[in-house]
Amino acid sequence: MDKVNSKLTLWRPVGMKEYQLLQQSGMRAWPPRLPEQPIFYPVLNRDYAAQIAGDWNTKDPFSEFVGIVTEFDVDADYASKFKREVVGGQEHEELWVPSEELDEFNDHIVGEIRVVDVFYGEQFQGEPLNKN
Repeated sequence: MDKVNSKLTLWRPVGMKEYQLLQQSGMRAWPPRLPEQPIFYPVLNRDYAAQIAGDWNTKDPFSEFVGIVTEFDVDADYASKFKREVVGGQEHEELWVPSEELDEFNDHIVGEIRVVDVFYGEQFQGEPLNKN
């Protein structure tokens, strides 16, 4: 009997630059972290991701004043090896993946990384994103 791997759905808020790097991967892999980013931290609920994207990314010049909420599935057995951290209220739960393990983490993504919400700040300039 074949074991059916279960999936864990995660979310990650990103700005325009990280989104463009995701597109370069065909929406299948997270880009390498910057040297000052030792942890890759997707979040465990969509509302928390939307809060970050709407409250922080839309005010951040590096994000080009846009917050994009992405959603993706990862093999749940594999993901269980990473530490879960609550970084505020109970709804602020993140999965902490060391940056040096991101390539292996990417290998355990099931399907594509999807855009589920987009937030624009007052200073956003450019064409709105097509979520499809």
